[in-house]
Amino acid sequence: MSEGIPVFKYHPDPFRTEVFVRQQEPSVCPCCGKPTFVVYEGPFYCEGEVTGLCPDCIASGTAAEKYDGTFQDPESVDEVDDPDKLEELVCRTPGYCGWQQEYWRAHCGDFCAFVGYVGYKELKQMGLLEEVLEDPDLDYAWRRENLTSLTNGGSMQGYLFRCLHCGKHLLHIDCD
Repeated sequence: MSEGIPVFKYHPDPFRTEVFVRQQEPSVCPCCGKPTFVVYEGPFYCEGEVTGLCPDCIASGTAAEKYDGTFQDPESVDEVDDPDKLEELVCRTPGYCGWQQEYWRAHCGDFCAFVGYVGYKELKQMGLLEEVLEDPDLDYAWRRENLTSLTNGGSMQGYLFRCLHCGKHLLHIDCD
């Protein structure tokens, strides 16, 4: 019942993004049967309803294997040539909660780290507005015209990613 959790390189702060929740009382992980104070409340795609997974079962890939599931749709990701990186992302990394379909960004030949949920205001406060506007995958005219409508928790939501290799920030945008 360790208070610590494994390190997830593609989702480094799952408490801040609220896919892991620390409980007052332990519950039993349905995968390993061990008590845990930390449970996963993010997406898990499998047959049936599986909730309350512990971080260790996610990090080890045991949950994905046992339930033949994934934490991210492997078709909803930027392209990366290394199949081991895709396996780590979809089978051993906690996902994030999106409006419609979560999408994971990649840069420098690897998946990016999910930083969190953002709107125009947060991007401006973080000093990242111009950096995300440089992303060639976002249509330039659309970026300039609509980015001000991006609202954290609103109808047009931003999902911020950071390249693990060069530090560049990328955005995925989804609407409800």
